Amino acid sequence: MNKIALGLLLGAFLGALDGATAWFTPEARAGIIGIIIGSTIKGMIAGFAAGWFARKVQSVAAGVLFGLAVGAILAGIIVALQHGQHAFAIMLPGSCVGAIVGWATQRYGRGSTEKNGVVAPSHRTI
Repeated sequence: MNKIALGLLLGAFLGALDGATAWFTPEARAGIIGIIIGSTIKGMIAGFAAGWFARKVQSVAAGVLFGLAVGAILAGIIVALQHGQHAFAIMLPGSCVGAIVGWATQRYGRGSTEKNGVVAPSHRTI
């Protein structure tokens, strides 16, 4: 699977799982559906960004750091919108989603010129 598609799918899954953990905060239960939808979208954005970065830079460490940063920024936006409520409970899983997606897109995503792990020859003329 190409890196961007893998990032989108994994980001959506992990984002939904992240949002579902809000069930453990009793005051958030009333808005659980909105939280899950928002977290899924946040995960997809992080996944897309991580997949795009993985296509440009072939480094697992850089991919993890980039994903971590994107996840933290997106979670930070949510914390700011919440006026700082539950900051740790939002920042930690959001950052982890970004880091995991960054790692997975680097490790398991296939580049646009790869097929079954083999790099296709370039057809460019010089």
